[in-house]
Amino acid sequence: MMRHTLPIAPQFYVTAPQPCPYLEGRMERKLFTALQGDQAQRLNDSLSKQGFRRSQNVLYRPSCAECSACLSARIRVADFKPSRTQRRIMKNAAHLRRNATSPWATEDQFGLFRRYLDARHADGGMADMDVFEFAAMIEETPIKSRVIEYTRAAGPGERGRPLACVALTDVFDDGLSMVYSFYDPDMIDLSLGTFAILDHIDIAQEAGLPYVYLGYWVPGSRKMGYKAGFNALEIFKHGAWQDIGDPADHRAELHPLSVDPIAEQVARISLPEARSVPRE
Repeated sequence: MMRHTLPIAPQFYVTAPQPCPYLEGRMERKLFTALQGDQAQRLNDSLSKQGFRRSQNVLYRPSCAECSACLSARIRVADFKPSRTQRRIMKNAAHLRRNATSPWATEDQFGLFRRYLDARHADGGMADMDVFEFAAMIEETPIKSRVIEYTRAAGPGERGRPLACVALTDVFDDGLSMVYSFYDPDMIDLSLGTFAILDHIDIAQEAGLPYVYLGYWVPGSRKMGYKAGFNALEIFKHGAWQDIGDPADHRAELHPLSVDPIAEQVARISLPEARSVPRE
């Protein structure tokens, strides 16, 4: 019996430039790699700590030619203290019931998803998603993922407990990552997007996980500005996690030297150590 080390050597690619969804008039480009095979969970855990984000079977990180505004963000669970407004949001939504399920798409989820997009993001990149693409977003995951559903009491003429909010959530070795969330647009007064983040902080605390990953914070983008409203927030900048400090100190100006060449970026990516696998 001999033992050989099988290396993890993912291939990295770069997307063609396309309009940026966060900052008007700019073009975005992403560095990405496939997420598949027996080592998918370990690769996802490792690269997520280096600013990458999952979308189905792909891990990606912004790598724009002259812009480095997109910053991966996460909340330190142990240090988080809700603000007065956030405590009020938790209180107002306390009647919702949480249910964690396997990543399986349902008609109720898709119906809520369509209502959410039509009301909040009718001109966004996901506006044309059909039920099959929605199912792929939820179900095509090679790692440990959960769908967290929040339901409300039934109103007149309704059956069961209707969905109020849904979050697709990945489970890392050091935290929870909120991949995507959507909610009932008729319940906008409850601030359900913020509520879902606050509840995920509670879930992470209960599970002994130190972080809740929020995706990207983009200074100068109103769409992403809400993330800076959570204290104990860290951002991944210049290759390391650091406290966000004063959000106003982070800029979104263009500069030709703000992003390193792709080859240098890839060379600095730390990959998980290969495991020894027995071979005859």
